[in-house]
Amino acid sequence: MPATIEEIDVRNISPHEKHATVFDEYDKLRVGETFIIINDHDPKPLGYQLAVMHGEDNLSWKYLEKGPKVWKVLIGKTAK
Repeated sequence: MPATIEEIDVRNISPHEKHATVFDEYDKLRVGETFIIINDHDPKPLGYQLAVMHGEDNLSWKYLEKGPKVWKVLIGKTAK
């Protein structure tokens, strides 16, 4: 049975808590694990921030849906 990928809907999280929520979720991942974020705007700046914090080689970022009202991104940990 395939593992369920956790979805985190950050649309209703206050702006100053959104990034921290995603950072915490990323930190919980083991190499090879992923989660999906759902947002009401393009979270590209968040992707840049994760890449700076953890290194581009340690992060996967794949858009599953690109607006105009909903963005979904599959985020994964690719290395330690």
